[in-house]
Amino acid sequence: MISKPYTAVRQINRRAFMKLGAAGVASSLVRPKNAQAWESKAPPDTESFGCLTDISRCIGCRKCEKACSEINKLPPPMQPYDDLTVFDQTRRPDAEHITVVNRYHTGRLDENGKLAPNYVKIQCMHCVDPACVSACITGAMTKSDSGAVHYDASKCIGCRYCMVACPFEIPAYEYHKPLMPQVIKCTLCEAEFTRNNRPPACATVCPTEAITFGKRSTLLELAKKRLQKNPAQYVQHIYGEKEVGGTAWLYISSVPFAKINFLKLPHKPLPKLSETLQHSLFSYLWSPIVLFTILSVVLFKRSKKDVLPSSNTSEDGGKI
Repeated sequence: MISKPYTAVRQINRRAFMKLGAAGVASSLVRPKNAQAWESKAPPDTESFGCLTDISRCIGCRKCEKACSEINKLPPPMQPYDDLTVFDQTRRPDAEHITVVNRYHTGRLDENGKLAPNYVKIQCMHCVDPACVSACITGAMTKSDSGAVHYDASKCIGCRYCMVACPFEIPAYEYHKPLMPQVIKCTLCEAEFTRNNRPPACATVCPTEAITFGKRSTLLELAKKRLQKNPAQYVQHIYGEKEVGGTAWLYISSVPFAKINFLKLPHKPLPKLSETLQHSLFSYLWSPIVLFTILSVVLFKRSKKDVLPSSNTSEDGGKI
């Protein structure tokens, strides 16, 4: 036979817990005075800088790769920059290559009617509202007023959330460095144009002027003029104008972007969804509601299965 004190303790604990859960739910339903809605943190186009890449002008010389490596003091590549076998496989930026050029065979014909490949330079897109900045929990990733997405290694804890959040899969990690590894990505050569009044290294050395540096608003105007002036030469789309809320790095192309491995992305900024969800969870305290509800249901079901014998009933069910 189970003693009375034990039964009383079990009943009191359950009752107290249920009251606590009810109180938690009631308090969670109180709407806060200042519910925060998502707001864009992007600098205005009139102040932010960027680059426009005209893919139809790129010849795959990889001078941009070399200039980028030199200015960022990266280790020399295993293959020389004039080694064309590097184009045999599609590459992504990594800890030792901040920008890379890939080759695509799209069936494009050159001015002489011969098949000609397309070459595409890829690097950080410097999103107007960057997902990596939204995901960074320490403030190591920030969006500069210049338009560049800035990385501060002194604040980085190596969580790599930025790598997961980036829709373009750009940030790379120095896995080969056991001590003080960093996240590596294009900086837009921010110091060059903010301190030295010079364009990014890749734009400076491009022999065909495939890369144009300037204010984002000016670059959009330039891109639209090229599309209007040569409608048969270009696909009527500026990649980066609206993708994920817009990017500082823009592209125009003579072939469909899907043929050169560009992702089809929504126009809404990715942080708008994630931050709105976070604000909903924490501002309106839905998390405690769900927690208390789940615990209450579990406890209720368990209490029905684990019924304690009455204090005046014997173990065989008879009266004492």
